[in-house]
Amino acid sequence: MQYRKDRRGNDLSVLGYGCMRFTRKGTGIDLEKAERELMHAIRLGVNYLDTAYIYPGSEAAVGEILQKNGCRDKVYLATKLPHYLIKSMEGIEKTFQEELRRLKTDHIDYYLMHMLTDTLTWEKLKNMGIEDWISEKIKSGAIRNIGFSYHGHTGMFCRLIDAYDWDFCQIQYNYMDEHSQAGREGLLYAAAKGIPVIIMEPLRGGRLVDLLPKSAKRLFEQDGERRTAAELAFRWLYNQPEVTCVLSGMNSLEMITENVKTAEKAFAGHFSKEDEALIEQVKAEIHKNVKVGCTGCGYCMPCPAGVDIPVTFRCYNEMYSESKSGARKEYLQCTAFRKNQSSASRCIACGKCEQRCPQQIAIREELKKAVKELETLPYKTAKKAIALFKLW
Repeated sequence: MQYRKDRRGNDLSVLGYGCMRFTRKGTGIDLEKAERELMHAIRLGVNYLDTAYIYPGSEAAVGEILQKNGCRDKVYLATKLPHYLIKSMEGIEKTFQEELRRLKTDHIDYYLMHMLTDTLTWEKLKNMGIEDWISEKIKSGAIRNIGFSYHGHTGMFCRLIDAYDWDFCQIQYNYMDEHSQAGREGLLYAAAKGIPVIIMEPLRGGRLVDLLPKSAKRLFEQDGERRTAAELAFRWLYNQPEVTCVLSGMNSLEMITENVKTAEKAFAGHFSKEDEALIEQVKAEIHKNVKVGCTGCGYCMPCPAGVDIPVTFRCYNEMYSESKSGARKEYLQCTAFRKNQSSASRCIACGKCEQRCPQQIAIREELKKAVKELETLPYKTAKKAIALFKLW
């Protein structure tokens, strides 16, 4: 495993384990499967684990797995404060203590202000007393490093970097977001101040692998070194020395093994001109086909009207990257074959989803377009039949 240092000289594995996408079983996480996968990654050298208060069941699963296997001291734990749900310092302390209990630990190695969107939000937290609270937690050792995760434009990211003496930050960054979100400019700005940068969404929620247009997939298939789409996406990131750690929501042993192999041999500066040209060609093909830039992060959920927004956009994009019939079949399966149907046509245009969307997507307008493409007459007929005969 390759490691890069944080501000305190700790060696962080360049591949981090994103714990948001553990496989689910019934109403909860498939704990046995999650344990096999997480422990496999740790044995291969992964030592940075990322979870969050709002990831259903994730903190508790991570805590149980680490305690059961006696390996808490072999990893760095990162989790996040859902400040947007909390109105007081008492609430912040209560939430933090709950996270410690879930994770079965007495300290958090890397603690983030989750989805800190702008300086006004940070000022609000400061007025509540967050700086004194952080100082006390750092002094006591309950928090070892303080940072924030961010979705938004470059300018605001740089202002947030300057707003506090952060130990680290976390941004969405990949070859499709090179000049959006915090972007390369934000990455370089943080690194120039000595702030380690953790990368999320390196594959844009899997879209840079599973939802690539056929023309882009052919470009990867023609690669003389037989590297996969995922490998090239990770290599593009590891090529940049300013990147400290790249999170991957791995949920199979094969995926973990492949990603670790890439992390072992992809060093900064290794990317060739031919590699760069291939990525640029792929980007051009993707831009021809993508309809909505949704990563499937789920921050827009739950929808008050019951619409499954990430599924809708995934299927809508799949119509243009794969096949229309396959996408419509998947949409029917995911939205109609359930007691509480979640079709996009249920949208009441309240706009709450848009307030929470990290990608700043005009969700209401895009849902209207998706409805026209996905909810055809056969879909409507099948949906009524499923509801009538209770076929969920």
